[in-house]
Amino acid sequence: MKIVGVAACTAGIAHTYIAREKLLKAARLRGHEITCETQGNIGIEDELKPQDIRDADVVILAIDIAIDKMERFEGKKVIKVDTSTLIKNPIGFIQKVEKVIGK
Repeated sequence: MKIVGVAACTAGIAHTYIAREKLLKAARLRGHEITCETQGNIGIEDELKPQDIRDADVVILAIDIAIDKMERFEGKKVIKVDTSTLIKNPIGFIQKVEKVIGK
Protein backbone atom coordinates (compact mmCIF):
# COMPACT_ATOMS: atom_id res chain seq x y z
CA MET A 1 0.00 0.00 0.00
CA LYS A 2 1.19 3.52 -0.73
CA ILE A 3 0.65 5.95 2.13
CA VAL A 4 1.16 9.67 2.52
CA GLY A 5 0.88 11.28 5.91
CA VAL A 6 0.98 14.51 7.85
CA ALA A 7 1.97 14.82 11.50
CA ALA A 8 1.13 17.93 13.53
CA CYS A 9 0.63 18.51 17.25
CA THR A 10 -0.52 21.57 19.15
CA ALA A 11 3.00 22.77 19.95
CA GLY A 12 4.48 21.56 16.67
CA ILE A 13 7.50 20.13 18.41
CA ALA A 14 7.88 16.78 20.19
CA HIS A 15 4.68 14.88 19.39
CA THR A 16 4.82 15.96 15.75
CA TYR A 17 8.21 14.36 15.17
CA ILE A 18 7.59 11.33 17.38
CA ALA A 19 4.32 10.62 15.56
CA ARG A 20 6.04 10.98 12.18
CA GLU A 21 8.82 8.55 13.10
CA LYS A 22 6.42 6.00 14.61
CA LEU A 23 4.19 6.19 11.54
CA LEU A 24 7.10 5.79 9.12
CA LYS A 25 8.60 2.87 11.02
CA ALA A 26 5.30 1.01 11.54
CA ALA A 27 4.24 1.36 7.90
CA ARG A 28 7.62 0.18 6.61
CA LEU A 29 7.66 -2.76 9.05
CA ARG A 30 4.28 -3.79 7.62
CA GLY A 31 5.71 -3.59 4.08
CA HIS A 32 4.16 -0.33 2.90
CA GLU A 33 5.61 2.65 1.03
CA ILE A 34 5.19 5.86 3.00
CA THR A 35 6.05 9.53 2.80
CA CYS A 36 5.20 11.88 5.65
CA GLU A 37 5.47 15.61 6.18
CA THR A 38 5.37 17.59 9.41
CA GLN A 39 3.63 20.86 10.12
CA GLY A 40 4.51 22.99 13.10
CA ASN A 41 6.11 26.14 14.42
CA ILE A 42 8.70 26.18 11.65
CA GLY A 43 6.18 25.54 8.88
CA ILE A 44 5.95 22.50 6.61
CA GLU A 45 8.92 20.15 6.48
CA ASP A 46 9.38 17.31 3.99
CA GLU A 47 6.35 18.59 2.07
CA LEU A 48 4.45 15.89 0.19
CA LYS A 49 4.89 15.95 -3.56
CA PRO A 50 1.72 16.14 -5.70
CA GLN A 51 2.67 12.87 -7.45
CA ASP A 52 3.03 11.06 -4.11
CA ILE A 53 -0.43 12.25 -3.11
CA ARG A 54 -1.92 11.17 -6.46
CA ASP A 55 -0.33 7.71 -6.17
CA ALA A 56 -1.33 7.17 -2.53
CA ASP A 57 -3.93 4.60 -1.54
CA VAL A 58 -4.57 6.46 1.71
CA VAL A 59 -3.75 9.70 3.49
CA ILE A 60 -3.04 9.41 7.21
CA LEU A 61 -3.40 12.58 9.24
CA ALA A 62 -1.74 12.16 12.65
CA ILE A 63 -2.84 15.58 13.83
CA ASP A 64 -4.09 17.40 16.90
CA ILE A 65 -4.71 20.71 15.11
CA ALA A 66 -6.00 22.01 11.79
CA ILE A 67 -3.35 21.80 9.09
CA ASP A 68 -2.53 23.83 6.01
CA LYS A 69 -3.22 22.69 2.45
CA MET A 70 -5.98 20.16 3.24
CA GLU A 71 -7.37 20.71 -0.26
CA ARG A 72 -4.51 18.56 -1.61
CA PHE A 73 -6.30 15.49 -0.28
CA GLU A 74 -9.69 16.01 -1.91
CA GLY A 75 -10.92 12.78 -3.45
CA LYS A 76 -8.49 10.64 -1.44
CA LYS A 77 -9.29 8.20 1.36
CA VAL A 78 -8.28 10.11 4.51
CA ILE A 79 -7.87 8.55 7.95
CA LYS A 80 -7.36 10.87 10.91
CA VAL A 81 -5.81 9.93 14.24
CA ASP A 82 -4.52 12.03 17.12
CA THR A 83 -0.77 11.94 17.68
CA SER A 84 -0.92 10.30 21.12
CA THR A 85 -3.04 7.38 19.88
CA LEU A 86 -0.61 6.77 17.02
CA ILE A 87 2.43 7.03 19.30
CA LYS A 88 0.98 4.49 21.77
CA ASN A 89 0.26 1.76 19.20
CA PRO A 90 1.61 2.50 15.71
CA ILE A 91 1.58 -1.11 14.48
CA GLY A 92 -1.99 -1.62 15.67
CA PHE A 93 -3.03 1.60 13.94
CA ILE A 94 -1.44 0.53 10.63
CA GLN A 95 -3.19 -2.85 10.92
CA LYS A 96 -6.53 -1.03 11.28
CA VAL A 97 -5.72 1.08 8.22
CA GLU A 98 -4.94 -2.11 6.28
CA LYS A 99 -8.38 -3.51 7.15
CA VAL A 100 -10.14 -0.30 6.14
CA ILE A 101 -8.25 -0.04 2.84
CA GLY A 102 -8.23 -3.77 2.17
CA LYS A 103 -4.49 -4.06 1.53
